[in-house]
Amino acid sequence: MRYVLLVAYDGTDYGGWQIQSNTVTVQEKLTKALKETLGADVCVTASGRTDSGVHAAAQVCHFDAETTVPPERFADALNFRLPADISVLKSSAAPDGFDAVRSAKKKTYCYRLYLSRRRNPLKDRYSAWIKYNIDLQKLKKAAEMFNGEHDFKAYCAAGSQVKTTVREIYSIGVYIGESRGSTDVEISVCGNGFLYNMVRTLVGTMLYYAAGRLTEEDVLRSLEECDRSAVGKTMPANGLTLENVDYGVELF
Repeated sequence: MRYVLLVAYDGTDYGGWQIQSNTVTVQEKLTKALKETLGADVCVTASGRTDSGVHAAAQVCHFDAETTVPPERFADALNFRLPADISVLKSSAAPDGFDAVRSAKKKTYCYRLYLSRRRNPLKDRYSAWIKYNIDLQKLKKAAEMFNGEHDFKAYCAAGSQVKTTVREIYSIGVYIGESRGSTDVEISVCGNGFLYNMVRTLVGTMLYYAAGRLTEEDVLRSLEECDRSAVGKTMPANGLTLENVDYGVELF
């Protein structure tokens, strides 16, 4: 039988989602908790790999097992064995034919940052500090340039092996607030899929444009000619959170 989990985690102390030999990962911790719960080795598959230091508010995973544990009880059983920075929010039986990777329709990531003359240690775990001046209206304008289907090769980390670098962005929202003497910004990016480091580099490009370091022509060239020299820097991982994976059906 196939089961599906909704998992949240603070990625600060992990080398990303996928099991690796030289660092502790979220998949490793979840796999261990499943083995302790079921008494057998289980392979758990997530909707996608989050990078080292990236967080998740709603990562979706599936695994196959033969057990008498009711699907809705897996959340409590696993949380008893998981560290404090990983939690299974919901668990259920998976729909027929469900695959956490292949069945995904849309993914939404949010990049958080704060604008301030001085660093705020209470924000740093989940937000990137920006100390240079940016034009917030230009930041919103930059978001509009990425909507639609584009070749995001210039926004993909070197060495990535994918069949195609073409992706479609459905929406980018820029939300601005004020707190503790700083301007807080959330950039929400929804698309049909993302390349390695794509969202973090996209946000860096938006910031460079808003700061006057890149022109509109530069941004358009990065998309039309895949010119890596026309993009901004890749932003730090701590500001990025996987917010939602949409499968077009209710899973829980």
